Amino acid sequence: MRIDRGAADGRRGAGTYLRRAGTYIRSAPGTYIWLSILFVTTVALHHMSPDFEADFLRQRSTNIHELSDNPVRVLISSAMWIDGGLWLPYAVLYTLFHAQAERWLGTARWLVVCVAAHVLASLISEGVLMAAIRRGAAPHSAVDTLDIGVSYALAGVIAVLAYRIVAPWRYPYMAMLLVLYGLPLLIGRTFTDFGHFISVLIGLACCPLVRGRGKAWNPKETLAALRG
Repeated sequence: MRIDRGAADGRRGAGTYLRRAGTYIRSAPGTYIWLSILFVTTVALHHMSPDFEADFLRQRSTNIHELSDNPVRVLISSAMWIDGGLWLPYAVLYTLFHAQAERWLGTARWLVVCVAAHVLASLISEGVLMAAIRRGAAPHSAVDTLDIGVSYALAGVIAVLAYRIVAPWRYPYMAMLLVLYGLPLLIGRTFTDFGHFISVLIGLACCPLVRGRGKAWNPKETLAALRG
């Protein structure tokens, strides 16, 4: 019987790739469980009418109204939905940042960073919005503004990864983050821009969590290894 060696090699290659992908996913269980939940909820959103979706998400939003009624519920539920319905970009971002941080810090410490960034940035930004409403700088209707999604936690994790890079290389990374998240705050001055900037500061403040997590990455060593 004739054996197609090319096809056999291809199957072995595909099997190796799948095993490696499975190992990688298992090394960051929190990241991919969360991403799976986001996939399910995103599919659910695509089956809702626009009017129903807007009302549905508003009830799970960390806006002032919902935070006043049931803060714990909305702080949890708001992190389980994506406003806009595009899941694939988050799959890429979660793999690039969340998975890396979870593998490095461990699931418990990674989760502390996520919760701290999401909860504190939500509360602080909504507090700033409430102050703006009280002094007349924002309309009262802003108490029901939609504020949902996972971007605060993502910003915090991206920031804490600065400590994964050895000094002095980490400082350009930090500067880039402050510019990336600071410019929208200076230009737009929205409460969500403020929340993202606060999330970055919270992630940078989580430096005690990185102690004892192994040697930081040195770009110089990587470049030397690539050159042979």
